[in-house]
Amino acid sequence: MDYSIKFPAKIAGDIALPASKSITNRALILNALSGNGKMPHNCADCDDSNAMIAALRATDAERIDIGAAGTTMRFLTAYYAMQEGRETTLDGSERMRQRPIGVLVEALRQCGAEIEYVGNAGYPPLRITGRRLTSPGILTLPGNVSSQYISAIMMISPMLDKRTEIRLTGEMTSIPYIDMTVSLMREYGAEIERQGNIIVVQPGEYSPIDYAVESDWSGASYWYEIAALLPGSDITLQGLKEPSVQGDSRIAEIFTHFGVATTGARRLEQTKPNPKPLEIDMADCPDLAQTVVVTACMLDIHFDITGLRTLRIKETDRMEALRSQLYKLGYDITIVDDNRLAWHGERHPPVLSPAIDTFKDHRMAMAFAPAAIKFPGLVIRDIDVVSKSYPAFWQHLAQCGVILTEK
Repeated sequence: MDYSIKFPAKIAGDIALPASKSITNRALILNALSGNGKMPHNCADCDDSNAMIAALRATDAERIDIGAAGTTMRFLTAYYAMQEGRETTLDGSERMRQRPIGVLVEALRQCGAEIEYVGNAGYPPLRITGRRLTSPGILTLPGNVSSQYISAIMMISPMLDKRTEIRLTGEMTSIPYIDMTVSLMREYGAEIERQGNIIVVQPGEYSPIDYAVESDWSGASYWYEIAALLPGSDITLQGLKEPSVQGDSRIAEIFTHFGVATTGARRLEQTKPNPKPLEIDMADCPDLAQTVVVTACMLDIHFDITGLRTLRIKETDRMEALRSQLYKLGYDITIVDDNRLAWHGERHPPVLSPAIDTFKDHRMAMAFAPAAIKFPGLVIRDIDVVSKSYPAFWQHLAQCGVILTEK
């Protein structure tokens, strides 16, 4: 469905944020590996986590379709590889079949995994025959690919026969997601250490525990954006932890540049934006890039953002998606290279009655929705994509007085 969006002059709301899907999906895998019969508490209710839950419950299924859930695809590839005696075909959406997974498959094969490509080499679907995996001792992985590959290997490493040393080469991206995995593994009883680009995991067993998932800082980012663009608003966000294992908690620091302060990790207060250009490396929080880029354009704050290499292989090519959709609104942002976006104020007349394409990417829909503050009646296409991570997003906006009209 397509909806036009109109914001009131200001909003007030106490928002019950969704649980973190990044934490949920890690906890679900660790919970399964521990043999715990009880689910973690406060699991995220979204497409990605629901796909993980359904797959883990389908213990006899020969074919698992996880749709567009990238984290689920990567984590389950490692999980199924060590389910001895079980043969599973792991598939997903058309876009999922275009997202590379060869780095993870090759690493698992070094542990003795039996994985075949059903279609194009290096991409899903995968036919996985579960086996008892063994540690090669040292595993070398590129550090500048998706951290989900690395986390998938890390989480099964305690179940291997001996000490595993994971060496990450080159530039490391999304480090907070790797550290999130380290933190959760320790809570479930694993013995793991990370020193720079070296991760050492000792063999052992996970312990079943009662685990509660915290609220999602990524979901909070869109409310920071609204607070920055709509002065006078009174927004409180429930369930956030500070400090947090989520790298996206950095949104609180970043948005001080845009004139938003956080009190007690809950209430957003408007201050004066910093008019200076925003120069920032977002390699440790790439999922915030769309929120930050759209906000900067709406506030006419120039930027030079690096650390965006992984955006090309997300739900869509997020760098190109940002460029093309901001162009509709009159902003000429530049893709400098595969790692960098910049904007120095270049403008042109916006497209008459623009509609924002979301490209089946939940973060495109949510990051562009607040742009309707500056462009009243802005149309967002295919708004249902938010179900991937924040199904109640539009409901929460409506409860704050935002008018959503089906087009």
